[in-house]
Amino acid sequence: MNIVILDSTTANPGDLSWDFLKKYGELTVYDRTLGDDLVVARAKDAEIVIVNKTLITRGAVERLPKLKLVALLATGYNVVDVAACKEHGVLVANAPSYSGAAVAQQTMAFILEYANRIGQHSASVLAGDWVRCSDFSYTLGPLCELQGKTLGIIGYGDIGRRVAKLAMAFDMRVLAHTAHPEKYPNAPVAFCALDEMLPQCDFVSLHAPMTPATSGLVNRDFIAKMKPGAFLVNNARGQEIVEQDVADALNAGILGGFGADVLSTEPPKADNPILTAKNVYLTPHIAWAGYESRVRLMGIVEENVAAFLAGTPRNIVN
Repeated sequence: MNIVILDSTTANPGDLSWDFLKKYGELTVYDRTLGDDLVVARAKDAEIVIVNKTLITRGAVERLPKLKLVALLATGYNVVDVAACKEHGVLVANAPSYSGAAVAQQTMAFILEYANRIGQHSASVLAGDWVRCSDFSYTLGPLCELQGKTLGIIGYGDIGRRVAKLAMAFDMRVLAHTAHPEKYPNAPVAFCALDEMLPQCDFVSLHAPMTPATSGLVNRDFIAKMKPGAFLVNNARGQEIVEQDVADALNAGILGGFGADVLSTEPPKADNPILTAKNVYLTPHIAWAGYESRVRLMGIVEENVAAFLAGTPRNIVN
């Protein structure tokens, strides 16, 4: 069996090993692969291709007659033309639920950074401002307690439920919006429609999957329904917000702040309005990337490969 990893670097920047895959066949590892022609050149003899964000297009699938399995180093599978794969007898396996704890943790990190301004104050102290201060204490902006504040969670899957649990540990009130609240009859949160939820929330966090219904969900009209000065978090998909509308709301003081680990285009273009908006906290799509999450991810990929070779494929999305 010929196995090719087309973009290994983000999942494994060098602190882990791919050797566990060698027992399943001949393994070739590339740091990154851009463009159909290079994908085809590198994977032309592969029965199994492993990718994270490398695009597997219809054009590439049609030129890879030996391909039998695309194993994703990710939960989302929008980088693969799953319909083309199905037409050509290629299975696509994703890696579900490997980073739920890490993404929920990152969500609370954004909320806590906004509430406590640790980074801002630490930078000030290290720049000598406390040494020069006339008082024993100073603040550079408003600080707030999370206790008693209301968090609205959009999407109540694994990550949304984890965020709710963490928020309740801070004595926050948690509201949630989901397409199927009947799936969670004993949930410790209150489910409500967006129009009911948004005016009540001090914090709103996105955890819904990317679908036609959630594309551009957070726009000018959505923001107008939010509580003035609320803080918005997006650890879902960048395409779920209209970035110009969010930037305009931040610059006008309608939104109190915005924390995000994802943008509509990654890496972002230099003219992305979010990059220069007020009160923005951004990280470069790293919520999933903690060591433990990546170990778990690679374990799921191995299980997917082993199951496929045993004739019992798992986590198939097409």
